[in-house]
Amino acid sequence: MAKTEAASVNRREEIIAAAIDVFSEIGFYRATTAQVAERAKISQPYIFRFFSTKEALLLAALEVSWERIIGSFEQVVGSASPSRLEADLIEAYESILARHSSEMLLQMQAQTIQADDIREAMRTGFGAVRQMVLDAFRNAGIPNPEERTMLFLARGMLCNISMALNMPELMEGKA
Repeated sequence: MAKTEAASVNRREEIIAAAIDVFSEIGFYRATTAQVAERAKISQPYIFRFFSTKEALLLAALEVSWERIIGSFEQVVGSASPSRLEADLIEAYESILARHSSEMLLQMQAQTIQADDIREAMRTGFGAVRQMVLDAFRNAGIPNPEERTMLFLARGMLCNISMALNMPELMEGKA
């Protein structure tokens, strides 16, 4: 990769990281690309070299957040013993929440956005995670894999709410 190409990729990633932070703090609709540019320490027009619209930037940010979850879960599925699979997946998600809470807050907001492409990105992300967990539970011989997958996803949503509202008591008594 050429030096300018690498710099361009890095700049794109910096813009996405800034957008994740700004959108999660202010909200997608209230946030402006000027605020994202300020956070990324670039000019606002420079954002549009990489993203045609603010919505395209949101889609890229959501893609990053889903890739993080899926990549983390793939590592667990590839290495966990069947007896530790669910616990290791929970630990992996809790680690993501602790280190990348802005991404999860962004996903929570995106669930309420009615734009078709945002809804599709969220359906695709949730669907991929659901299918990965379901397949892993089936392959591990976990009884009632469909129900356990649903409960696993519900627990993840409760983790998100607990983090967003700063209510750790919602997670008391966790397994």
